[in-house]
Amino acid sequence: MIPKATEEKIFRTMWTIRSFESTVREMFEKNELRGSVHLYIGEEAIASTICALLTDDDYIASTHRGHGHCLAKGATMKRAMCELIGKAEGYCKGHSGSMHIADFSKGNLGANAIVGGGVPIAAGGALAAKRRGRGQVAVSFFGDGASNEGVVHETMNMASILKLPVIFVCENNQYAVTTPVSESTSVKDISVRAAGYNMPGFTVDGNKVEEIYEVASKAIERARKGEGPTFIECKTYRWMGHWMGDPQNYRTREEIAEWRENRDPIKMFRENLIASGEFTDAQLDAIVEETEKEAAEARLYALECPEPIADPELLLRDVFYCADKGGKD
Repeated sequence: MIPKATEEKIFRTMWTIRSFESTVREMFEKNELRGSVHLYIGEEAIASTICALLTDDDYIASTHRGHGHCLAKGATMKRAMCELIGKAEGYCKGHSGSMHIADFSKGNLGANAIVGGGVPIAAGGALAAKRRGRGQVAVSFFGDGASNEGVVHETMNMASILKLPVIFVCENNQYAVTTPVSESTSVKDISVRAAGYNMPGFTVDGNKVEEIYEVASKAIERARKGEGPTFIECKTYRWMGHWMGDPQNYRTREEIAEWRENRDPIKMFRENLIASGEFTDAQLDAIVEETEKEAAEARLYALECPEPIADPELLLRDVFYCADKGGKD
């Protein structure tokens, strides 16, 4: 059973992500962003629930679709928004953009544009945690497409051998860019692959907070006890295209509508909270209004922040190069 305070935290985080991503979508359409973005709308239950079980001392490693993970691990909308549009007030001073946000103060080891690239980074964090012996854990978020990358399997093998305190979370949103999982993956449930590395594997409904919480809490507890890694497959769905501007010719409008209308993770969780009698519509509406207001304020704040080019020194700060003895770059 999820404690009431944790339920409220998860609901607030889910709406924080939804409000942020919806605002980012609008900004992209208004040409207020540089480059494209990969939105997490429809998948909010996973990061919100799992990160609610972590502390700032625990680690996560994210993906190219990483805004949700970043916010769930404690990032503020204002600084995250600044990073997306290249402002110096961002978490990486505007250098990283959408796909490489990191915040070490919250244990966020960073998003990663390389498919599967964050998985070994999470294992590295887990190895450091094990050597410190303070009970820290690391969570690696990755998609169904990344589950077929060699580096993921190499990392899972090593994590099992070393009994690292890492939880592998596969966010199976049904598509690897434009390829349906049924055409790219040899198994129906990706979690069965965990058996090949002698670790527990579970498949849950990634849109149901309660299912995620039950399995993730046990996996994290197991990792803190030094009993090694766990693999959790969360089956979910991304409402938007792979990237903003994706024509989505590989799926039907009916399929998208079915998930949006009948499998919305926020709607389902809200219904459960109301049915439990612990929350009222008014209480939950207040949370929604607060997050939407915060997202709107974050947009204005980011747009009004000065461009890094206003200070020429910022262009070279944190930029490193190697030079040989002859002085050549």
